[in-house]
Amino acid sequence: MGPSFNEQFDQHGAWRREFAHQLHRLSEWMAEHDLMDAAVQERLSRLETQVRSDKVMVAFVAEFSRGKSELINAIFFADYGRRIMPASAGRTTMCPTELGYDAAMATSLRLLPIETRLQAQGLAEWRLKPDRWTEILLDVNDADQIARALEKVAEVRKVTLDNARALGFWHDELAEENPVPDSDGLVEVPMWRHAVINIPHPLLKQGLVILDTPGLNAVGAEPELTVNLIPQAHAVVFILGADTGVTRSDLAIWREHLATSPDSLDARLVVLNKIDTLWDTLNSPQEIAAQMTRQRTTSADMLGVPLAQVVPVSAQKGLVAKITCDDLLLESSGLPVLEEALAKGIMGRRRAILRAAVATGVTSLRTETSRVINIRRRDLDDQMAELRSLRGKNASVIESMRHRVEQEQREFDMSAAKIQAVRAVHLKLLRDVFQQLGAKSLKVELSELAQTLQQKGLKLGVRKIYVQTFERLRGTLDKAQACGIEIQAMLAGTFRQLNAEFGFSLQVPPAPELESFANELSQIEQSHLQYLGVGNALKLVQPEFAERLVRALAMRLRAVYESAANDLELWSKSATAQLDAQLRERRRSFARRIEAVDRIQHAATGLVERISEIEAGEEELVQLELRLTELTAQLMALPESGAPAQDPGHLPA
Repeated sequence: MGPSFNEQFDQHGAWRREFAHQLHRLSEWMAEHDLMDAAVQERLSRLETQVRSDKVMVAFVAEFSRGKSELINAIFFADYGRRIMPASAGRTTMCPTELGYDAAMATSLRLLPIETRLQAQGLAEWRLKPDRWTEILLDVNDADQIARALEKVAEVRKVTLDNARALGFWHDELAEENPVPDSDGLVEVPMWRHAVINIPHPLLKQGLVILDTPGLNAVGAEPELTVNLIPQAHAVVFILGADTGVTRSDLAIWREHLATSPDSLDARLVVLNKIDTLWDTLNSPQEIAAQMTRQRTTSADMLGVPLAQVVPVSAQKGLVAKITCDDLLLESSGLPVLEEALAKGIMGRRRAILRAAVATGVTSLRTETSRVINIRRRDLDDQMAELRSLRGKNASVIESMRHRVEQEQREFDMSAAKIQAVRAVHLKLLRDVFQQLGAKSLKVELSELAQTLQQKGLKLGVRKIYVQTFERLRGTLDKAQACGIEIQAMLAGTFRQLNAEFGFSLQVPPAPELESFANELSQIEQSHLQYLGVGNALKLVQPEFAERLVRALAMRLRAVYESAANDLELWSKSATAQLDAQLRERRRSFARRIEAVDRIQHAATGLVERISEIEAGEEELVQLELRLTELTAQLMALPESGAPAQDPGHLPA
């Protein structure tokens, strides 16, 4: 049995902390040696932010009373020695609940009132209004206090049918999904729309985010949950009852909210919970095992996932076993097998993605920094050749050399106007791209879809409008890609001219590929089209529901466009930063050349001293490049345990 999810996540957190620490030390070393141009600084900052703030979201999804909260208790919170998330018979998690940790916020439970559904704002917008949330402080040293506070996520209230309809919990066309009215004609609805638990649990501090969702009726009533939060989760744990298998409502949740594309199935784990209900003393262990195998096979076939992704578990027995340190019961509960599947699946994929991003970033960082070192090396070589040509020459030749350097400097300074003109065109093209990917442009692209969804009655043509909208959105990305290629071609022509005139070594990096963002748009489109099933098509009759859906879509698309714009901006900085670096180094070179000639004119030993200085400078550049290679190699080679690969102490110059 391999390391548990908790152990693997802890190792991953240690690796991220050590990587960020070494990256910070590398940044200080580069600043100390004046190797930090704008592109390098941006690259370092993004790498450090990406690694430090990397989040891993695991969503637990199921119909009511499948044991989601108990499973969360068993996997993550057994060390408290009691249940933390409310888990008892009947409905417990009545509102979507996020567990995470943000050091900038108080340790607390924050609850968003259900009445906010009567307004058009989505969850992402309500997060920016802390005064509208009810906050309950949590005492991390008192497990009982935490557990009592978290019971509030199970609170309900009774409302009239009209109120339930307005809040999205009653649909005249979907009678089987509606709650049962009491004798007074009132129905139960959740007290809260969303809950956020901010607690410094070791795993949450390292970037784990847990999403505990309510059942089908509550999930379907919150578009942002279905089309934004769940699709963006790095893994989804879908819980079934081992005694019931895949029920009709289970299948509805799976088809409408989870099986959005074949690719998404790799990040889905199916848990057959409550296997202890099959532990019948009248049946032999072989008969119990055969029954469990049949349930696993049937569930895998119905959901279209590999058998290995269906894991039988008893969350309740697993929690008891962890608290009482009963190893035999823990093994029987199946919990260690699930934890290993989570560790290999979620952590394995997340680690691979992060390491790939790190590898790309470190490689680019090394390339950009090596370019600065090479510029200095070439300038030193030119100075060396120039000074050696002065050996044995008289004063008039040396004076002539000084005039020639000054003339070169004047000609170089005159090129500033040409370079400034190129910058102006470059920035204009870049502004055009940012405008295409901006919020105003996105609002225009979504206007037809928004108008269609806000019409009264059934939205029979909405799927066609969705498809047309996403075609336009992908077209915008294509235009941004074409503009990036145009900017690259323009810079390439200018750089060739500057290289020829001034002996520069400018190279334009390839324009960024935006295909990954187009793929992300396709995934968002698929999740929305999946959402427009018969049940939700009927819900779309309500204007408030349709408006929340459009707002949720706009927030998600804005994030995609902003990421694409950020990639283009970083690429632009990388292209122009090398021009800035070579201009800066050339100006320094002119100053050093004039200074060297002046020293030679006034001291007989000046020429020898300057040649020795240049030789020492060349050796220093060799050492700088070796150290850069060493430091970046250490970042790439950090072991997953989080321990430094080598050189844990002071970074020598």
